[in-house]
Amino acid sequence: MDGVPGTNCPILPGKNFTYHWQPKDQIGSYYYFPSLGMQKAAGGYGGIRINSRLLIPVPFDPPSDDYHVLIGDWYTKSHKDLARLLDSGRSIARPAGILINGKSGKNADGKVDAPLFTMKAGKVYRYRICNVGIRTSLNFRIQGHKMKLVEMDGSHTMQNVYESLDVHVGQCYSVLVTADKKPMDYYMVVSTRFMKEVQTAKAVIHYAGSNTPPSKVLPKVPTGWGWSLNQWRSFRWNLSASAARPNPQGSYHYGQINITRTIKLVNQRTKVGGKVRYAINGVSHVDTKTPLKLAEYFGIAEKTFEYNVIGDVPSAARVPAKISPNVINTEFRTFVEIVFENPEKAIQSYHLDGYSFFAAGMGPGTWTPQSRRTYNLLDTVSRHTIQVYPKSWTAIMLTFDNAGIWNLCSESWDRRHLGQQLYVSVISPARSLRDEYDIPTNALRCGNVLDLPLPPPYINN
Repeated sequence: MDGVPGTNCPILPGKNFTYHWQPKDQIGSYYYFPSLGMQKAAGGYGGIRINSRLLIPVPFDPPSDDYHVLIGDWYTKSHKDLARLLDSGRSIARPAGILINGKSGKNADGKVDAPLFTMKAGKVYRYRICNVGIRTSLNFRIQGHKMKLVEMDGSHTMQNVYESLDVHVGQCYSVLVTADKKPMDYYMVVSTRFMKEVQTAKAVIHYAGSNTPPSKVLPKVPTGWGWSLNQWRSFRWNLSASAARPNPQGSYHYGQINITRTIKLVNQRTKVGGKVRYAINGVSHVDTKTPLKLAEYFGIAEKTFEYNVIGDVPSAARVPAKISPNVINTEFRTFVEIVFENPEKAIQSYHLDGYSFFAAGMGPGTWTPQSRRTYNLLDTVSRHTIQVYPKSWTAIMLTFDNAGIWNLCSESWDRRHLGQQLYVSVISPARSLRDEYDIPTNALRCGNVLDLPLPPPYINN
């Protein structure tokens, strides 16, 4: 139960819900946020850091301090107004600005904000950078300093050095920064990517004991998506490092596993009833009154939604998009290849709840089986969110070994709100506690399961 409308009932005004969870097989940098409607645009997000257990070595020395940097686009309209705009068929347009940890860089009087972070000369600091926005890819850089990438989306990486990083919506990167420059203040700079007019926000990093303001000359933002694609190709999984478990990350040889199924998902901007909708393989998702997972658990799935309204490949014929709950079945513990194909001019970003996957390949144009020749089958990074560049494709690979029903969605929340998402149902035939827990006793109920008796508990074997 991960908090989205397909798995959980909403927490009603004046009510509360306590969520107990165990970060069993995860380490790294994450964030939390509200997931109903366009609420994410109103804030309510924060960083989550999951540290490695003491017995598992981390592939770098402990930093002097550890900072979360939450960057994102900023809309001045309320989340309700944004939702109304979208529901009426209009666009939410470009953001009003960019925020860094909730600040624009200037206070209400127009003066520069106080420093966000302080570094001592000669020390090393960890910055966990997450794009918590609702639709805009961002570039992150620190004036005069280079960044050593050490982790992304919960995986240790090869420690390459970068002057700037493209962080797409929903992604998190950890970098180490050494305070080895002249003691003065420096700007942390965040700029929009893939927009006609670049928007930029700044935050001050202060060197302890200095009184010199930062230079007004900012490091330039990269241009074009080719640069971004090449940067992605430079990211590599650290095969010798351990993550949540003692065994090295590279002991999982994903490139040697036979693919049992290939699913191609193509995004589409369309109109239904004269209003803009977004679809995947011709189906624009709509939430049900009874969360999908609860319908499955209580045995009323067939009364709530239909499985597999889309096929593994989009229809070749041009047919009008259909508004429907979009749920696909996958066989438990099968190794699947998912190809995202983006025929549009706008960059896409996709997130899969409940899983990490291997982004094996990206390229321009349409995907074909011959595209597999370009895959990285050795050390691509295991992660949970991946971008798809304009008129391009991205291929991911994973084993569906986490029983449940999981949201696969666009990280552009205007698109997600208007249907560019689906759910993946992964059912363990054993109904065993080894594979999935029973529903929590405090789980909220709504819709058609409100008054139903609990089904028999899962078997403990």
